[in-house]
Amino acid sequence: MANPKSHLIPSRSAKRANYDPEVINSILDEALYCTISYSYDNKPFSIPTAFVRYEDKIYIHGSVGSHFIRELEKGIPVCISVTLMDDLVVAKSAFHHSVNYRSVIIFAQAEKIEDAETKTEAFKWLTDKIVPGSWDYLRPIQAREVLKTTALAFKIEEASAKIRSGMPVDDDEDLELPIWSGLIPLQTRRMSPLADSLSQTIPVPAHLQHL
Repeated sequence: MANPKSHLIPSRSAKRANYDPEVINSILDEALYCTISYSYDNKPFSIPTAFVRYEDKIYIHGSVGSHFIRELEKGIPVCISVTLMDDLVVAKSAFHHSVNYRSVIIFAQAEKIEDAETKTEAFKWLTDKIVPGSWDYLRPIQAREVLKTTALAFKIEEASAKIRSGMPVDDDEDLELPIWSGLIPLQTRRMSPLADSLSQTIPVPAHLQHL
């Protein structure tokens, strides 16, 4: 994206913006959830939801009766945001405390997926992103379940990433102060599976042992 549209250029710290599709896709592929913002009846709404990227689109799903989904499928403009937090940045002054992060903003409109085969594929992509390797292990999805669910796709076209990395940046006059500064790393990771009451005697499947 050589010449990003004005609404994709940050009003502050523009040097942190990145329009490289590979950078944008890497953030989207790591994140499990996005937030979709839109306007309805002159009121703002912002809804978090799971998503998956496949090629140049991201996909979400929801009940055919969901007000949120039914509004989006009309093709109204939305803003989709994703943020990954990497470190708390601890400076020598509160003013310079910050966060190392990677984020993506996408402006798009929904495309409703009507084809049942493509819908099913989208559900597979999302399921295997949230719990890798689980689709083929689970009871196969049923046609009635596909009918009860709406799949929406959003083209990753008007998109930008914004990234902050590195150590704190303190004022020159504070550099010699005997105050600790540095990073506190943050991490989101999958822990060991916990069986419910119906699975106490069922071995943990291989795809859940190495998440």
